[in-house]
Amino acid sequence: MRGFSRWPIGRGEMLVLAIFIIAGSIAILITVSPGALPGASGPVPFAQAATSTKFGPITAADIDFLVKVRQAGLWEIPTGQQAGQRASSARVKDVGAHLVEDHTALDKEVLALAGKLGVILPSQPSADQQGWMAELSGKFGQEYDLAFAKLLRAAHGKVFTVVAGIRAGTRNDLIRSFASRVVNVVMRHMTLLESTGLVDYTALPQPPNPPTTQGVRP
Repeated sequence: MRGFSRWPIGRGEMLVLAIFIIAGSIAILITVSPGALPGASGPVPFAQAATSTKFGPITAADIDFLVKVRQAGLWEIPTGQQAGQRASSARVKDVGAHLVEDHTALDKEVLALAGKLGVILPSQPSADQQGWMAELSGKFGQEYDLAFAKLLRAAHGKVFTVVAGIRAGTRNDLIRSFASRVVNVVMRHMTLLESTGLVDYTALPQPPNPPTTQGVRP
């Protein structure tokens, strides 16, 4: 037919077209996660986006909270037991016994809660916690007492901010109720550790500065 021009596609243009098709396919796979598909079910992996449950949505922050509670027990239970054997202070041994008792109860509760919500929990402490356990395992007597108070008080201070944030903002009824109990346990443990008289407050991280200095005298 006259007036109609045929434009053949060269190799270079075919290559560009193929690249666009592949890139588009990858973008679709990244955008649509399994948890976002209708009818998705099964255990919720760590750091996944919010997932609906009959107790309310569960978010990545909620899951991180459960993971941290589980990992706290995985290192504080054996460390509390170790304190009963290695510490020279009767008070440190007593604090260690309280940690074992409280975290044993919390560990049972967090495992049951994770089962209801379909959350997979770790079976070992974090890398930092394993390092603290290794550090304590090389100490005895008064040296152990000092390291015990230092490491555990610092650890409780870090997890307290996580627990308080979850208690304040979670949309999940079970998480909210559990976080209330965990807040009380963490507060009690910080107080117990401070009662040893061995906590170096100058070594603890300073609270963040407020966003403004309004109303503060120079």
